[in-house]
Amino acid sequence: MRIDAYTQVQQLYSTQSTHKAAKGKQADFQDKLQISSKGKDIQTARTAVAEAPDVREEVVAPLKEQVNAGTYGVTPESFAEKLFEKYNTALLGSF
Repeated sequence: MRIDAYTQVQQLYSTQSTHKAAKGKQADFQDKLQISSKGKDIQTARTAVAEAPDVREEVVAPLKEQVNAGTYGVTPESFAEKLFEKYNTALLGSF
């Protein structure tokens, strides 16, 4: 058994002390962040959605007045049409 060969291998894999960087010295590189145009568009859309109100009062207010006054009415044809549209959407969405 050759012990001296073991010592040579151990010397190759031994850890060496690391050198610390001097304080106050700036690095030669900087991290940069670049956002693509698609990313900027998504960011703009998210901001617009976040700032938009949940309820459009200009649409809801007249309907509330009609309901409270008892003058809001739906024709049977309009109701049937909307019901049929919802049914078709649900039916086609299941495939």
